[in-house]
Amino acid sequence: MLRPELEVKLELHHQIDILYSDHHGWLQGWLRRKLGNAFDAADLAHDTYLRILARGRAPQPEESRRHLAQIANGLVVDLFRRRHIEAAYADAIAAQPEAIVPTPEMRALIVETLLEIDAILASLPAKVRDAFLLCKLEGMAYADIAARLGVSVSSVEKYIARALLACCAAQFA
Repeated sequence: MLRPELEVKLELHHQIDILYSDHHGWLQGWLRRKLGNAFDAADLAHDTYLRILARGRAPQPEESRRHLAQIANGLVVDLFRRRHIEAAYADAIAAQPEAIVPTPEMRALIVETLLEIDAILASLPAKVRDAFLLCKLEGMAYADIAARLGVSVSSVEKYIARALLACCAAQFA
């Protein structure tokens, strides 16, 4: 007799096997049409099933395609966001003298860090994110940010504090 937790894991793997055999071809085709690239489609289809495994529950059979498409669509957004950030970073370092261009390993670390920062900023409300970026990237004073956003200086102080707290929380997570 199997332990209950092992039975649950075996059942999940069985459900995912069925999900995979029933829908993998459809998912990969859907992604290939969306991306125009079979290689990226294969990678994201694989990552979709990994996400389901990591969550520890398979969708109900009648919800399978909708669920797979929802996860895969999020992965597509992540892929495009990553490529946009990588391209912007490549443009930024292309303008630098060769002596200060980072190594490929350092570039990969920097891109990962930029992606983490992007995710943190994307999780913040628009005014918090805007205030933070205006302060840190544009060097604007709180009073100027307040005028631009149409809020009080104390609101800007709270927005900046909230953004910094989010950054610190991510650093220690």
